[in-house]
Amino acid sequence: MPRQPVIAIHGGAGTIAKSGMTAAKERAYQQALGEILLAGQRALAEGASALDAVTVAVTLLEDCVLFNAGRGAVFTCDATHELDASIMDGTGLAAGAVACVKRVRNPILAARAVMEHSGHVLMVGDGADAFAQRHGVAMVEPGYFSTPQRLHQLHKTKEQGGMRLFLDHDGASHFAAANAQTAWMAGTPDAAPIDPDTKFGTVGAVACDVHGHVAAATSTGGLTNKAVGRVGDTPIIGAGCYAANTSCAVSCTGTGEAFIKIAAAHDVAALMEYRALSLADAADCVVQDKLVRLGGRGGLVAVDARGNVVLPFNTEGMYRGYARVGQAPMTAIYA
Repeated sequence: MPRQPVIAIHGGAGTIAKSGMTAAKERAYQQALGEILLAGQRALAEGASALDAVTVAVTLLEDCVLFNAGRGAVFTCDATHELDASIMDGTGLAAGAVACVKRVRNPILAARAVMEHSGHVLMVGDGADAFAQRHGVAMVEPGYFSTPQRLHQLHKTKEQGGMRLFLDHDGASHFAAANAQTAWMAGTPDAAPIDPDTKFGTVGAVACDVHGHVAAATSTGGLTNKAVGRVGDTPIIGAGCYAANTSCAVSCTGTGEAFIKIAAAHDVAALMEYRALSLADAADCVVQDKLVRLGGRGGLVAVDARGNVVLPFNTEGMYRGYARVGQAPMTAIYA
C-alpha cells in the first residue's frame, strides 16, 4: 500500500551556546536544514527511491560548510582531513562505506560506489580514494575541505588541551564550560547555535519512499584533533548507519566509540524486531538509556517502513528536521 514519503536529516548534536548566538547565524542553520529537506522531499515527490533521497540530502550536507562533513570537515591532530561515510538500502540490506578518505569531494558518493560496484562493504584510505576515482566520483585536492573556522578550532583545542584528544564535539571537554560564554560570545567566526567545540559533528539522513522502502546515509569529518587513522561509528554498518525494510532506517551522531560498543543503529532495529517495540520506544531505549549508561552523548534520526519518524537526542540540542511529501518541512536546533 503506498505510503506518504518522508525524509529526516541531522547535522550534529551537542551543547547549546544560544547566548552567544546571533539571530542571523541561527537563521543560516535553519535555512540550510530547510533547503536540504526540500531537496530530499522533492526527490521523493518525483518518485525517487529512499536510497536516492538520502543520497541527495547527505551530498548537500557535505557541501555545506556549516556542518562537519565534506567541505568544512574538522582537522586531525596533523592538520589533515580524513572523512568517513556509509549508506544502506533497506531493500536487500545492500550497504557500502568508506573511511579515512582524503580526496573524495563527497564521501557519501564513494560509499554508494562501494555498495554498487564492489563485492565489499567497507573500504578505507588510499584504496578507497582510488576506487572512488575509478568509478567516476569527483575528486578534489585536500585543501578543498579546509575552512578558517575549522583551523581555528584545531588551534584552540591544541592550545587548551595540549596533546589530549577532544571530541569536536564532547560536551564534557574540560574547557567547554569556561570558553562557551567567552570565545563564542565574542563573535568568533565559528559562533554557532551549538558550540562547535561541544557538538558531535556528523550529518545523516533517513527516508521512507512511497513503496515503504527505507534507507539511511551518514557522513562525517570526524573529531577535532583526532589521531590520524581514527575511525568512529559513522562508516560502521550497524553502529552509525543501518536500514532494513522489516524494521527501520537509522542515522546516528554522537560519541562514536559508545555508538560502536552498543551497535546503536542496529540496536534500534533489533529492539523493534525482537521485542516488538515501536520505533519511538526502541530509539529512546538506545539514546536515553543504553548510550547514557556508557557516557555516550548524541542522538539519531530514524524512520520505519510505515513512515513514522523519530529524532531523539540526549544532548542540549541537535540540528534536525523532517519533511513529508506535501507538507512544509519542520526544522529545529534546541531541545
